[in-house]
Amino acid sequence: MQKTLQYPRLLKRNLMLSLLIGLGLSLNLISTAASAQSYPNRTVKMIVPLTAGSGADIAGRIVGKSLSETWKQSVIIENRPGAGGLIGTGAVVSAEPDGYTLLVQSASYAANPAIYKKLPYDPLKSLIDVDILGQTPYVLITSTEGPYQSIRDLVIAAKSKPGEITFASAGVGSSTHLAAEYFNQMMGIKLIHVPYKGSPEAIQDTMAGRTAFYMAPLDTAIGQLKGGKVRALGVTSKARNAAVPDIPSIAELGYANFEIGLWFGVWAPAGTPEAVVKKINQDINLAMQNPEVKTAYESKGIKATPMSPPEFAKFVRDEMAKYQKIAKDANIEPQ
Repeated sequence: MQKTLQYPRLLKRNLMLSLLIGLGLSLNLISTAASAQSYPNRTVKMIVPLTAGSGADIAGRIVGKSLSETWKQSVIIENRPGAGGLIGTGAVVSAEPDGYTLLVQSASYAANPAIYKKLPYDPLKSLIDVDILGQTPYVLITSTEGPYQSIRDLVIAAKSKPGEITFASAGVGSSTHLAAEYFNQMMGIKLIHVPYKGSPEAIQDTMAGRTAFYMAPLDTAIGQLKGGKVRALGVTSKARNAAVPDIPSIAELGYANFEIGLWFGVWAPAGTPEAVVKKINQDINLAMQNPEVKTAYESKGIKATPMSPPEFAKFVRDEMAKYQKIAKDANIEPQ
């Protein structure tokens, strides 16, 4: 008889437990929705793990300004360069997952796993893919005083002196590094890699003739290009870019299959509420429709290509696979 009486008690206890769990989940959903509706109610920090003046820095500042106006809150761009972007990225990984500390990085985010044996974070789990900020081609630049008047000149010289001619990059494992390696592979040449702290430094030394060429992000080098301070041998998109219509694409110069591009994106720490991630994504996509952002993008040769978080996540993983192949084909030993 006692055993029979226990069943109603157990049922009642389980029912109460289920109600409490359900109530807890409901309150959590309400709290998350409320946090998304009020987001942001204070300053948002965007950490760029690259030098000021880099491609990601430029795109981040353009969109950050628009977001600040939309949100009625300050959006601070903080540069934390070093170690191929790992220092700044690590700072975001360890930040509170509330949407108030975000990462703004370039395609180097997808390139780093191909270069480093062990990253201080998991690129697939430590951060949430929020949105792409835009895409731009690289432009292969060389010194105006240098001997290379064309891609053909550069390739002929490199083949006559294998392993002697240098090329610049914005750092080991950076997207500019692997974009140049891709160029070398496609042209069948072997050059010496000279890594710099960032794009501005790589551009300066290439201008001075200390390196043969630099695969520069178009938005970073466009000022020097329009000022005639560097010689452009070609852009890496299939077609010419409207911002620099006089520069031919490498594809149209007789290398039909050549194409590689640079992109910039935003990430949030793992654990950031989904509703907050969606709001940031929606507001970034809205910002890219802002006439001021459009004008600034066009002047820098950046193309807005809005994505949802799932679309951006797939895009990032496809890019990781691409850079893995480039690194493998270049026989780059992971550090």
